[in-house]
Amino acid sequence: MSEQLRLMAVHAHPDDESSKGAAAMARYAAEGVEVLVVTCTGGERGSVLNPKLDRPEVWENIATIRRAEMDRAREILGVDQAWLGFVDSGFPEGDPLPPLPEGCFGLMDPEEAAAPLVELIRRFRPHVITTYDEEGGYPHPDHVMTHKVSMVAFDAAGDAARYPDAGEPWQPLKLYYNMGWSRVRMLALHEAMLETTGESPYTEWMKQWEERPDKGDRVTTRVPCGEYFEARDDALRAHATQVDPDGFWFAVPLDIQQKIWPTEDYELVKSHVDTRTPEDDLFAGVR
Repeated sequence: MSEQLRLMAVHAHPDDESSKGAAAMARYAAEGVEVLVVTCTGGERGSVLNPKLDRPEVWENIATIRRAEMDRAREILGVDQAWLGFVDSGFPEGDPLPPLPEGCFGLMDPEEAAAPLVELIRRFRPHVITTYDEEGGYPHPDHVMTHKVSMVAFDAAGDAARYPDAGEPWQPLKLYYNMGWSRVRMLALHEAMLETTGESPYTEWMKQWEERPDKGDRVTTRVPCGEYFEARDDALRAHATQVDPDGFWFAVPLDIQQKIWPTEDYELVKSHVDTRTPEDDLFAGVR
């Protein structure tokens, strides 16, 4: 295929792109693929998860700060990025759960919320789109809505009868779900840490995992990208309000990760090209 390859990754908040598929994106960008991260919300209702930045002036300016963090992460990964402009829903907690804030992304009609994404797809013309599964990867309302909007937009972008004012139709060829947190991957890293250091950051997770459904058997595509794990971590650290640089996310040394699990994993959900699974390339069947 002589045409420039293009990849679009649809995410809910700034920082999601750096914790889900970032190394694969960095690899593809380094190889000359045009990569566009789409961020559905501004993360306005996100928490400050780095204790070093848990200060009043940070909370007061969280939206502006998170946009600047996104700019830095984008530069590190070597990708482009676009905002859809929806408002963060926050993560409801309690029993019963409180209602979502009026006007937030999680309360949008998916058909309506898909309109700007359809327009962006038709303008960028991606061959491949990645997004979240039906549970949002985890049940944050913005993640679930990101899934719904992505599914609508993937099908609608190529249909001239839908969203007729959103530009010339373009049909993406493949749609994937991010599948980074399978039990088999976490168990492999957990056991490697125990063998190497005698302790693991995943000990409590593994105790609780029996109560959680595992989606590891849904993985169809493993993209080798271990040499870009450092860029992934640097991009995640760029979202300084959202991650403790001395915390859980960085507890497993890169050399162990690169040896034990040097891929980022996906589920192929829709394809308009012939391809065989398992795959090692998001563009299998497209190239």
